[in-house]
Amino acid sequence: MKIKESKLERTSFNEKELINDDMSKIAFIGRSNVGKSSFINKILHRKNLARTSSKPGKTISINYYLINEEFYFVDLPGYGYAKIPKQERLRVRSLMTVFFENVKNLKLIVLLIDSRRGFTAPDLEILPQLLDKKFKMLTVLTKSDKIGSTELTNRKTNLKKKFGLRAISFSIKSDSNKQEILNNINEALME
Repeated sequence: MKIKESKLERTSFNEKELINDDMSKIAFIGRSNVGKSSFINKILHRKNLARTSSKPGKTISINYYLINEEFYFVDLPGYGYAKIPKQERLRVRSLMTVFFENVKNLKLIVLLIDSRRGFTAPDLEILPQLLDKKFKMLTVLTKSDKIGSTELTNRKTNLKKKFGLRAISFSIKSDSNKQEILNNINEALME
């Protein structure tokens, strides 16, 4: 897969703003501060398309990026930690529920897990919801440059044993495994 063009198509803060067309969608989900925006920028070979912040919980909308005029990358709000008011957290949670109940043509969910921490309580809370809906999933261990290779291998083995999830390690500091991730996305789009 070659990404020639990418642009922010829409930012949705409420149900009425969600894109509900038949175009294929690849969704990215992970807890706050997992590096989701940096990951999307790296995959798209763009510096600042997805907004990054040093403060966790900044993505409080669902952001649609139109790729090659053919499909969307959907950046979902981070979960588990956010310094936002309770009312806003409830709004974001409701928006996510509506998205997953009504999304059309969702080809793949890319679940981002911080390789230093593995599955945390918020990850374990959302994982059954994703698995229950039978969405095709790809697990990516972000920030993999920050732990040793033995620990990284152990994380991958545990994810496979406990949850049946194959994980790909990734760091924004290199292009290692970037093509493998793009190949997985392309395969999902072709199904």
